Amino acid sequence: MKDYKFTINGNIYKVSITSIDGNIANVEVNGTPYKVELDKPSKKQIIPLTRPQKAPVTAAGEPVVSRPSVSSQAGAIKAPLPGVILSIEVAVGDTVKRGQKIAVLEAMKMENSILADRDGQITAIKVNKGDSVLEGSDLIIIG
Repeated sequence: MKDYKFTINGNIYKVSITSIDGNIANVEVNGTPYKVELDKPSKKQIIPLTRPQKAPVTAAGEPVVSRPSVSSQAGAIKAPLPGVILSIEVAVGDTVKRGQKIAVLEAMKMENSILADRDGQITAIKVNKGDSVLEGSDLIIIG
């Protein structure tokens, strides 16, 4: 909403533009609503501001987006960029080879295969399908 104060012939008018749709503007002048026809349609629409929504949380109250953690474990495969886990291709105890696909991460509307960077056995999976992760978050631990 845009607010203006106009002084016309010594009278003060408080004008609020609430929205513009094509060439019709909805305005309030000193609290009285009016529909005003513009000469030409507006290039930019004024959209009323809304309060931001509360960040989503899990049933346990934890934030949905996981925070990158400093890994003290060797062999952690980290998220290369922020995104959503689409699938996990391995389970704890599986043996993997270097270059094998272990997970799929969606980032910027593209699917990114997360590959094992070494041969080894999966010792832990730190994320679930559908989780949002930030860059640097631990995904899978290869022992």
